[in-house]
Amino acid sequence: MTFQLPENEDTVSKADLQRLTNALIDDVRKMLRRCVDADVTFVPVDPMANDPAAASAEEEGIAWTLGHIIVHMTASSEESAMLAAELARGVEYHGRSRSEVPWTTVTTIAQCRARLDESRRMRLSSLNTWPDAPYLSNTYSPRPGAKELGPVTRFLSGLRHDASHLDQLRDVIGQARDHRFQQTFMGRVRLRLRRSPTSATPQADPSPVEAPPVS
Repeated sequence: MTFQLPENEDTVSKADLQRLTNALIDDVRKMLRRCVDADVTFVPVDPMANDPAAASAEEEGIAWTLGHIIVHMTASSEESAMLAAELARGVEYHGRSRSEVPWTTVTTIAQCRARLDESRRMRLSSLNTWPDAPYLSNTYSPRPGAKELGPVTRFLSGLRHDASHLDQLRDVIGQARDHRFQQTFMGRVRLRLRRSPTSATPQADPSPVEAPPVS
């Protein structure tokens, strides 16, 4: 992937945040280029699946589909963008600002692309609400002992969260493509060959020739 976060957050400008937002979403869209609708709802193998913040107890241990990852990533970055905009305007932090599309309603690649495009528009629009002289010293700590977050670091935290899901996204897409291939004729042939027993020793001749009698 081409996306990379800056090492020194103190030098990041609003223009940098716009560029990084476009770069990340462009990278995700590239990952979806060869995907089909069936990939969006394919349930991957994920033995590490564990989501304490799931909407229900039944969803805590389920593996995330491609659609699930997309809506989760975009919702998190949008929340960071909206909170960053308020901090930049000098508004004191007053709680979360999260809204996530129900992942079960996203079942097509077109919906995934539309969600990414919508999220891009929302995040870039939020940066346009920053004043010319943002209140960069307006910070808060999300929990006791945590790092103080200001407008720039709050926005970047959303992008960092997105980046943390890129490998998961790549893995799910890979599994979905492998599954699709296994449903094709060539895929079934290859699977059958893999399952065929092999032996390193030659098989005995089923019809041995009798030795001639000794005269």
